[in-house]
Amino acid sequence: MSGAAKSVSSLLRLVVPAGKATPSPPVGPALGQRGVKSMDFCKQFNDRTKNITPLTPTPVIINVKPDRTFSFVVKTPPTSYLLKKAAGVQKGATNPGQEFVGTISLKHVYEIAKIKKTDSAMAHIDMHSICKSIIGTARSTGIKVVH
Repeated sequence: MSGAAKSVSSLLRLVVPAGKATPSPPVGPALGQRGVKSMDFCKQFNDRTKNITPLTPTPVIINVKPDRTFSFVVKTPPTSYLLKKAAGVQKGATNPGQEFVGTISLKHVYEIAKIKKTDSAMAHIDMHSICKSIIGTARSTGIKVVH
């Protein structure tokens, strides 16, 4: 293997319950095969997500460097999770468009948009566009948005 190939860092995308990361799958095996101690990540992740409601599915992007050190970015929970929580339902509709499992107001959409706006990937997008995207996700999840 050449020196250039060894200097490549790898990106890992995982969804981990907030404040409850453990070395068990998916965290342990994913980090272990890259030579990172999963317990180190778990401690840092749990500390960084202690202000989020426990067990909230939290996307995280982990950058594993060639020297086996790592850095990570914690994202906001998935839009579908936030919508289901706002609507008070456990899961989305089996036939979205034909059936609705819950209802939310535009106020809910705006509150979810404010949460999503804190993500670095969404920082440059205007609130109107984020709200339109959330309404689209609600529709495909089977959640009705009322005015």
